[in-house]
Amino acid sequence: MDPLPRPPRAARHAWLVPFALGLLAAVLLVQLFSGWPRLGGGPPAEPRPVTPRGDLAEDEKATIELFRRASPSVVFITTLARQQGFFEIQEVPAGAGSGFVWDAQGHVVTNFHVIRGASAARVSLHDRSEWPATLVGVAPDQDLAVLRIRAPADRLVPILVGTSRDLHVGQKVFAIGNPFGLDFTLTTGIVSALGRSIPALTGRRIDDVIQTDAAINPGNSGGPLLDSAGRLVGVNTQIASPSGASAGVGFAVPVDTVNRVVPQVVEHGRVVRPQIGITAGSEQALRRAGIGGVLVMSVAEGSPAERAGLRGTYRTEDGTLVLGDIVQGIDREEVSSVDDLYAALERREPGDVAKVRVLRDGRPLELDVKLAAPRE
Repeated sequence: MDPLPRPPRAARHAWLVPFALGLLAAVLLVQLFSGWPRLGGGPPAEPRPVTPRGDLAEDEKATIELFRRASPSVVFITTLARQQGFFEIQEVPAGAGSGFVWDAQGHVVTNFHVIRGASAARVSLHDRSEWPATLVGVAPDQDLAVLRIRAPADRLVPILVGTSRDLHVGQKVFAIGNPFGLDFTLTTGIVSALGRSIPALTGRRIDDVIQTDAAINPGNSGGPLLDSAGRLVGVNTQIASPSGASAGVGFAVPVDTVNRVVPQVVEHGRVVRPQIGITAGSEQALRRAGIGGVLVMSVAEGSPAERAGLRGTYRTEDGTLVLGDIVQGIDREEVSSVDDLYAALERREPGDVAKVRVLRDGRPLELDVKLAAPRE
């Protein structure tokens, strides 16, 4: 076998060129930095003395105390969904949100959209203990839900409940929740506006909503909005943001709504809205005619509306359409839509006598209607 040919002499020494260039660059760098002051070798270095801070400002101390007292009432909710595994169906984490302890019986309030579509949920308390939750009931029209955990009463810290009817634009509010899974996060702001309306998942309108610039992000949903006394004034539920993160425009369901709805959900599993016994007609038709209110299309037999004398829409023998009563108010509340009618009824109890203002044949009329419990 012939031996492999030897490379030319120039090729055998080609590696010397880059080696020489690298050596030259190293020498130049050493010369370049040789003029710098040498590190170390000076007088001994010691930490800077700490400047005394003095006392915290009064508003800082108030915020710290508020968080200390209120945060044990806040919970972290992890929802689970069923997923087909290789051998069996498993429950895997599906989402996360916030909530708060409602009472010593272990009821926990959160948003309906937090638990919507979940097969199960776990609730983490302030002491990091985790508890399986059962669903007590939901109020989708108000975006509220109630869970229950079987934790001992000494681990439960029910939240302090305030009112929302006496809030003022500009007063301080505080949100505690779990944005992006960062549990027990406190953000602060003010009441930016009152009386807002936002849509629920059902398409119904949630009225009297609180707008705030306290930072609310995904994961805050269901957490409490507190006043400066540490009382619940709202349940954080939505943000208005083109990016999906906080833009300083957040919304909270008012506590007056929460305090009315939650006891009903705990007792009945749903909101118990008193019945009046009418079927509503198209709102668009009335609006095109320039009339505000809810057109009564039909009146249920034996209903409060029939007993009070409300009239439905009907056709005469010659085919002429005769419009029924148009409901325009209940007590002192104006009614211009079906949403207004539902909202007015939800603020009342079965057995209440409501003064229903209607427009009949172009003339105003007031009827006393004794509201009935809903049919199961």
